[in-house]
Amino acid sequence: MKSNISKEQNKKIAAITEKTLIVGIDVGSEKHYARAFTWRNIELSKKPLEFNNDEKGFETFLAWIESMKEKHGMDKVMVGMEPTGHYWFNLGKFLQDHGIRPLHVNPCHVKRSKELDDNSPSKNDRKDPKVIAGLVNAGRYFYPYIPEGIYAEIRSLSNLRVGAQEAVTRVKNRMARWFCIYFPNYKDVYGNLGAVSGRMILKTASLPEDIVKLGADGVNKIWRDAKLRGAGRKRAETLVEAARHSVGSREAPEAARLEIRQLLEDYERESAREADLMERIEGKIMQIPYVDKLLDIKGVGIKTVVGFVAEIGDLSRFTDAKQLQKLAGFEIVADDSGKHNGESHISYRGRKRLRYVLYEAAVSLVHSNPEFKEIHHYYTTRDKNPLKKMQSLIAVACKVIRVFYVILKTGVSYDADRLSGDIRRPEAA
Repeated sequence: MKSNISKEQNKKIAAITEKTLIVGIDVGSEKHYARAFTWRNIELSKKPLEFNNDEKGFETFLAWIESMKEKHGMDKVMVGMEPTGHYWFNLGKFLQDHGIRPLHVNPCHVKRSKELDDNSPSKNDRKDPKVIAGLVNAGRYFYPYIPEGIYAEIRSLSNLRVGAQEAVTRVKNRMARWFCIYFPNYKDVYGNLGAVSGRMILKTASLPEDIVKLGADGVNKIWRDAKLRGAGRKRAETLVEAARHSVGSREAPEAARLEIRQLLEDYERESAREADLMERIEGKIMQIPYVDKLLDIKGVGIKTVVGFVAEIGDLSRFTDAKQLQKLAGFEIVADDSGKHNGESHISYRGRKRLRYVLYEAAVSLVHSNPEFKEIHHYYTTRDKNPLKKMQSLIAVACKVIRVFYVILKTGVSYDADRLSGDIRRPEAA
């Protein structure tokens, strides 16, 4: 791994010549600051260029780059910046559209490097661009990915769906609090707080005393009028009995009724929004080649595929499945020094949401897919170096990465026998 990192960094350094203009940018919400340097870290700009985060400012910056190149006989430019929130998006896209590939440097590296010149942790608009340019010159940069076309649509829609999903979870948590206070026995009737039949009654009879007044006949009539299936007389009697023996608070009944009705409205609105977004995403995701082959794998659902594609984008930019493993933060980090051999762990660096999607996929596959269940069983029970349950699930998630990568890259179908045969069993040799 270290050898590969060194080779990659050497390639980046070799790409910088005496004809390369290196520009560092300190990105801000409204204004950006840029400084220009040679490959020997000699500054060419007398003072930082200040330009606005708008079209006119971007044009000013582009003209400044061209004038610098012409004045100093440069034929290439490399522009580095920190991925400061979303502030860099518009500038990065502008540069990309004008043939300049933006570069990112790790904010942690910037923070740790800024004391090299003046032994001070101070931060200012003149200092940061120089530090960023120095990191670019040392080959300590990476290429940001800006999704385009269908991949941009899927990522944006997926982000909206995740937001709606989180909103539903927040509302459900508030509903759980309400039930704990006013109707704790409700959970004995409904394990799911969002059950349709339960919500239907709560809109009419919000508190336990209201349900008792309504009676089993009244509850059952509401369901029959709505032609609701799966809820009948027996469920109605159970609900009324739970309400009759409720130990919930009886204070502020008017406010309590108003609160639960508002929570139910919020829940239905956010749930409908999530469902609508999921429907839109499903229409888009099928445009990605070979996605249908992923859905043919037992235990892989549409949400897993959507989350995977939304996070990685165009797979053609990757040359190896290990790059996806690193992107997900599943890269193995050793803890060895001299005679000390510590326990290895995953890096946890990369796209957090991708890591979550893959872990959830591993849990689902281990539960419902025979081949992945066998792999998990082998990892946790092998004689030599058995893995703990969590370690095994992470190993399975890495296997999921390789399976998804091969299928989306080549279009081959999922082969259960090949998957089982790929597991190395040294004790069986």
